[in-house]
Parts: sequence; C-alpha cells; structure tokens
Amino acid sequence: MIIVFNSDKNIKSTQQQADYFQSYINDELDRFSDHITRIEVHLSDQNAGKTGPDDKRCLLEARSRNRQPMVVTADHNTVEQALFDAVDKLKASMDTYLGKMKNR
Repeated sequence: MIIVFNSDKNIKSTQQQADYFQSYINDELDRFSDHITRIEVHLSDQNAGKTGPDDKRCLLEARSRNRQPMVVTADHNTVEQALFDAVDKLKASMDTYLGKMKNR
C-alpha cells in the first residue's frame, strides 16, 4: 500500500510527523491491504492560519483495483486528530463496502 502526503502551504509538517502518520495509517488499515493499493492524504487548514473550531481538515482518498476511489474527510482542531478521525471513517467505510460485497 502506497501512502502519499499532500498539504497546503498553511500546514507545517516534518518528516518525523509524516513517518508517524504513515506508520499509523499502515497499522490501522493493514487488514485492507489486499484491497487498497494507494492512499492519498490531503491535509489543509481551512482558515488559512487563523484560529477557529475544527479548522484543520484531513481528506483520505483510498484507491483500489477495479473500483472507484473511496474518499472520506474529517475536520478537527489539530491535524493529528483530523487524521485519526478520517482513518476511523475510512475503516468504517471499507468494512461496510466489503460486507456488502461479501453478501453478493
């Protein structure tokens, strides 16, 4: 599973943070590795540096073979929590999708 990070100019990220996020995503989504070929992580600050509630956004796009990409978003006060929430949403979406496919 390939993981690609993208962020807008208002998100300051370090290599250490990217490594941690990549490890977290790999650990959390490992059981879907047969289905997901690539994950694109898009981090953004919706208020462009101003403070505000839930102004950090994480958009995850999970790409897989022979299917349309699955996209989830999460907003939070911190980039970390937005990513954690988005990963939880993606896991739930994948569980639902694979459950439906199993019943066919």
